[in-house]
Amino acid sequence: MLKLPLPKGLAAVAPSILSADQLNLGLAVQKAAQGGADWLHIDIMDGHFVPNLSFGPATVACIDKTAALAQDVHLMVERPADFTGPFTKAGASSLTLHIESEGDLKQLLAQIRQSGLAAGLSIKPDTAPAEILPYIDLLDLVLVMTVYPGFGGQGFLQNGAAQIAGVRDIIKKSGRQIWLEVDGGINEETAAAAARAGADAFVAGNAVFNAPDTALAIARIRRAAANF
Repeated sequence: MLKLPLPKGLAAVAPSILSADQLNLGLAVQKAAQGGADWLHIDIMDGHFVPNLSFGPATVACIDKTAALAQDVHLMVERPADFTGPFTKAGASSLTLHIESEGDLKQLLAQIRQSGLAAGLSIKPDTAPAEILPYIDLLDLVLVMTVYPGFGGQGFLQNGAAQIAGVRDIIKKSGRQIWLEVDGGINEETAAAAARAGADAFVAGNAVFNAPDTALAIARIRRAAANF
């Protein structure tokens, strides 16, 4: 298990394995690692919170043995309390819960941090950034969804920049070091727009794993975000 690095003013690129070739996932992960990815983004879906299914703890455990990359695990699940323990044991580096999910989120976030992982909270496109305020002292990462969660390959929503800017303002006022990650329709163009709004970590699926050159795709996203 590798921890997520703290923000250093540089753009972090986290390729989402949801868009990788599932028959050759190990090879895709190795290409991402060799291509300069900062983290891997692992979308976990339960078929209830979102209408899709994806990966389980075994995938995280296998990746942990395959590549020296932090695993940024995004729990798009109805009952995150059922999932935090198994994914912690499997080798996750961070666990991000959805503010719209069930359970005592404050307790879960505290437990995640006590386990030595980074704790994150995600908001859907229609959730007001102010909803994260009660949790801000427990967060290492905030994930702004710029698509409706559940499926890869969607386009960056029009209100995405405003959502990011709202979260950035909250983080700035908190005085804490918290990653502001964005997920949904990220490519060179939208990474620059997200960076202008305040994002510093970028989840990219199709733009990385469907590109002819994985390393070049990662470099272009990072450059666009760092030089917006």
